[in-house]
Formats: sequence, C-alpha cells, structure tokens
Amino acid sequence: MRQFDNLSIRTKLLGGFAVVLVIALLQSLLAIDRLSAVNDRSSELSSNWLVSIRVLGDLNSDLSDYRLTRFKLLLADDEKAVAATESDLQKLDARMAEHRKSYQANVSGPEEQKLADAFDAKWKAYIGFNGDLFTRARAKDREGVRALIANAEPAAYKEVDDALDKLIALDANGAAAASADATGIFRQSRMVLLGGLALMIALGLSIGWFTSRKIAASVGGAARSVKRIADGDLSQPVETGAHDEIGQLLEALAAMQARLREIVGGVRRNAESVATASAEIAAGNNDLSARTEQQASALEETAASMEELSSTVRQNADNARQGNQLAINASTVARSGGEVVGKVVTTMNAISAASKKIADIIGVIDGIAFQTNILALNAAVEAARAGEQGRGFAVVAGEVRALAQRSADAAREIKTLIGSSVERVEEGGTLVDQAGTTMREVEAAIQRVTDIVAEITAASNEQATGVSQVGEAVTQMDQATQQNAALVEQSAAAAESLKLQAQQIVQAIALFKLDAGAAAPALAPAVKFNATPPAAPVAKQAPAPAKAAAAGWSGADRRGPGRAKNVARIAPAAPKAPRAAAPAVEQATPAALPPAPVKDGTDDWETF
Repeated sequence: MRQFDNLSIRTKLLGGFAVVLVIALLQSLLAIDRLSAVNDRSSELSSNWLVSIRVLGDLNSDLSDYRLTRFKLLLADDEKAVAATESDLQKLDARMAEHRKSYQANVSGPEEQKLADAFDAKWKAYIGFNGDLFTRARAKDREGVRALIANAEPAAYKEVDDALDKLIALDANGAAAASADATGIFRQSRMVLLGGLALMIALGLSIGWFTSRKIAASVGGAARSVKRIADGDLSQPVETGAHDEIGQLLEALAAMQARLREIVGGVRRNAESVATASAEIAAGNNDLSARTEQQASALEETAASMEELSSTVRQNADNARQGNQLAINASTVARSGGEVVGKVVTTMNAISAASKKIADIIGVIDGIAFQTNILALNAAVEAARAGEQGRGFAVVAGEVRALAQRSADAAREIKTLIGSSVERVEEGGTLVDQAGTTMREVEAAIQRVTDIVAEITAASNEQATGVSQVGEAVTQMDQATQQNAALVEQSAAAAESLKLQAQQIVQAIALFKLDAGAAAPALAPAVKFNATPPAAPVAKQAPAPAKAAAAGWSGADRRGPGRAKNVARIAPAAPKAPRAAAPAVEQATPAALPPAPVKDGTDDWETF
C-alpha cells in the first residue's frame, strides 16, 4: 500500500484505466469470438442447409412434373404427340440432372452423401423403362402403355419420392440444428458478456473509489495546510506523506512555510529599524531645507547680475548689427558702380568692333576703285586701238578712271581716320578696364569690411545668446533649488509616513503565529539622535502628502515679489561647531538592519 501511495497521480490514473481497458479488451475479444461462431452457424444455415432445401424443393417439383408429363403418353394417339412428350421428358431429365449436381455441391456429410447417391440410383431406376414405354407408344399399343404405367411406374415413383423425402428431412434437421446452435451460442455469449460487463463496472468503480479516496485525502491535507498558512498560523508543520504530485506539493508548502517564518521574523525584527531610520531622515531633511533656502538667495542675486550683463551685451549686438547694415549698403553701391563700368567696357568694345568693320568696308571700296581704274585703263587702251571709232569711248573711260582715282583717295583718307578712331577707342577701353578693376578691388575691400562687421555682429549675438542662456540656467537653478526645498519638506512628510507604515507593518506581521524557535526577539530601541538645530530656522509650510514627492514640483515659484512671505531668509553665520556624532544603537538584534548614518550640521551635502 505504501508503494501505491508513492506512485504519481498520473501512474495511478493510468493504471486504473489500463485495468479497465484490459478487461474491456478481453470482453471484446470474447464477444468477437462468439459473434464469429454465430456468424459461422448463420453462414452454414444460409449457404448450405437452406440452399439444399431449396434445391430439394426444385427436385420434388421436377419429379412431379416428370410424372405428369409421362402420363401424357396415355393420351398420345400419333407420332407427333409421342415425340413432343419425349422431348419434354428429356428437358425435365436435364433439369433434374442440373439440380442434382447443385445439390451434390452442398453435401456436408457422409450420411447426406449416402442418401444423395441412393436418390440418384432410384432416379435412374425410375427413368429406366422409358425406352420400353416409348416403343409401345410409337406402336400405338395403348393397353401396353397403360399396363406399364399402372404396374411399374407407381412403385418406382414411390422409391424415388421416399429417397427425396429422406434428403428433405435430413436437410431440415440440419437447418434446425444449425439454428439451435446459433441460439445457444447467443444465449451463452450474452451471459458471459453481461458477467464481464458487471465485473468491469465493479472493478472500475472499486479502482476509481480507491484512487479518488487516496487523492482526495492528499489534497485535503494540502488544503488544510494552505488554510492554516492563509490564517497566519506558521507554527504547525506540514505533513508531507507520500511522494506523488500531492506529496511534492506538500513538500513545497513546507518549504514555503519555513521561508515565510524566516521572512516574517526578519520583517518583524527590522520594521522598528525602518521607523528609526525614517526619523533620522526627517531630521536631516530639516537641516537640508535651511541650506537649500540659503543657496536659493545667492542664486537669485546671481540671476539679477546676469540680467544686467545680458542687457549690455544685447546693446552691443544691436550696434554691431547697424554697422553691418551700413557696410552692406556700401557694398551694394560699389557693386552697382562695378556693374556700370562693366557696361561701359562692353559699349566701348562694341564701338571698337564697329570701327573695325567700317575699316574693312572702306578697304573693300578701295579695292573696287582700284579694279575700276584698271578696267578704265584697259578700256582706254582698247579705244586707242580702235582709232576714230573708239575716241568717244576713250573719253568715257578716262572719266571713269578719274572717278575711280578720286574714290580710292577718299577711301584711303576715311580708312586713315577710322584707324585713328579705333586706336583711341582701344585706349578708352583699356582705361575703362582699369577703372573696372579698381571698382572690383573697392567692392572686394568693402565686402571684407562687411564680413568683418558680420562676424562682429554674429559674435555679439552669440555673446548675447550665451549670456541669456547663462541667465536662464541660473534662473532654472534657482527654480530647481526652490523645488528642492519643497521636495525636502515633502521628503520629511514621506519619512513620517514611512514611519507610520513601518508601524503598520509591525502590526500586520503580528497576525502571524510563529513557533517558539522562530519567535522574534525584542525590537531594537530607537537610535538616539542629537542634532543641532540650524542657525536660522526656516518657516515651514504645511507638509505635502507623501505622493507629491514622486509627482515632482507643482507648487508656486518662490522666487518673486512675494518671496519674503514664503520663507525666512538666512543671514550668513559664523562656522558652526561640529555636531556630536550620533551614538550607536544601544541594543540591536543580529538580523536588524543597521541604522542610517547621522551627519552633523557642517557636512558638505553633495546630493539632494
């Protein structure tokens, strides 16, 4: 039984279900075997006995038809009727042969085979006198046919019919036996299956009850242990018992209970130390508040000085901006003069180019006059050769030559004047170029002056911005100092709240019941604190709630016209005598938290 208790819940449940499933499997196998037996009997009944009975019924019907067809010979009065009767008997014989063959295929025992052979023999004897009967019928010997049918046929028919009845009786008995066997197997299987089902139900209920009882007992023990712990009773040990999942849970609960005893004892021992430390924090925060107010006054004076310096720097920056604007205007005028000189240079260049083109045209005119003179000379020579007939033409050629000569002289004079004009224009262009260069140098010099003034202006602006930023930084430092002062007051309120919460923790821990070995010793007494009050006490405001310390500064700015109404200024005082160090805790438990170190009034505070 102990080994069963140590099994896991999964193993217990799987084992119980496995037993029930094995019984169900065995019962199912038995049911399948019994159903197979019933199926065999049903198959034997349907495929053997019933088929044989159906074939025997066909044989019985064929036998009756054969006898009735044979009786037709008594009425046959011609050859055609005899032939028709003989043909019908042959067909019935063939059908009988087919049915006998079908029956032979379903013979299932030696006794049935013996009766089947006897039936075949009787059938052959029954149809053996057909030859004599048809011979008499063809000879129209009606009396002989009637005598043969009346004497030999009834005895042979009775023997065949008796043999067929025996086969029918045998097959009927076989079918009844097969049906009875199937019914017996069904009843036997029903009893066995019902018994197996009852056994499976009983065993399943027993296993389920036993397993659930074990699991419920373990879970109940765990629930009781958890309820004791929830009620604060940590003195009673947790009984682990078995090593299944519930046992492992109980072992975890035992470990948790031991750990809770340690935690509750430690919290109970250290809660008073937290209250003492919070009192020390409140006293230190009062001293810090006074120092913070003094620092705020100094920062306010610094902010006023930075405001005056910022005004002076802004005025210098304005003057630099005005000088920069004048330099920009001068640079603009110089740039305009340079552009005008450039346009004059362009115009002079255009005049020089036009003069050169005029000189070129005069050269062309001079060339035309020279060619005209040569042509006139040639015309005079030709007129001289012509004699009297060319005398008038010679006069005209002479006039043309004289005009050409005067045109050439005029062209040369104009060319000389144009050349002189071109030289003067080129000299003027050179002078204009020199003037343009001088204007560009003047413009560059003015631009350098403008850049220098712009740099002075930018530097002045940067100085103004820097001084303004310094002033804003000082102002922000002043605001931050004011906020720190408020936060110090809030911290004092939070320390007082922390002390109250520590007392509430002590009261809450008192609800837990510990055993004698884990009982907490006497709480450590409060640490003695002897702090020298500040030189000039600060007028305290109403302490803010503890939550305000985490939410940040939300009060009014202390630096303003009404500042004197909010705080009491601290006059500079002589250096304070060092405070006596706080004595050590008179009596503390080994597990108590060490108290926060106490600082005297002359310490250098680095953080807030």
